[in-house]
Amino acid sequence: MFCKNCGAEIDPQAAVCVKCGFQNGTGSNYCSNCGTQVVPGANVCMNCGHFVNQAPKYDPSIQKSKLAAGILGILVGAFGVHNFYLGFTGKAVAQLLISVLTCGVGAAVSGVWGLIEGILILTGSIDKDAKGIPLKD
Repeated sequence: MFCKNCGAEIDPQAAVCVKCGFQNGTGSNYCSNCGTQVVPGANVCMNCGHFVNQAPKYDPSIQKSKLAAGILGILVGAFGVHNFYLGFTGKAVAQLLISVLTCGVGAAVSGVWGLIEGILILTGSIDKDAKGIPLKD
């Protein structure tokens, strides 16, 4: 099996590709059957005939809310709450530490960061969580 995003060989049981970090089964650049680059918009691989233009199915119960993430970013983005919610723990810890370790002085910087990310989430520029699952409206 091959990663549909970068074409690297991937274990079928793997959750993500170790080369590019995309969730297994997501992407549309390469054939998952043979690893050949796919012609944009094609429904089948020109190399092996495998059906490639299949949208991944997501369990709605695991999708995160775009509205909740955006509002969290705008209201408490200085503490990285929206990034914790979406699973981006590295960014979330950075925002939290900037706010706490500077005794609130750095909270302005982290707050603007969170405000911008909250707006980007609500406008759809940020549309996936840390696992690559699309946010639900």
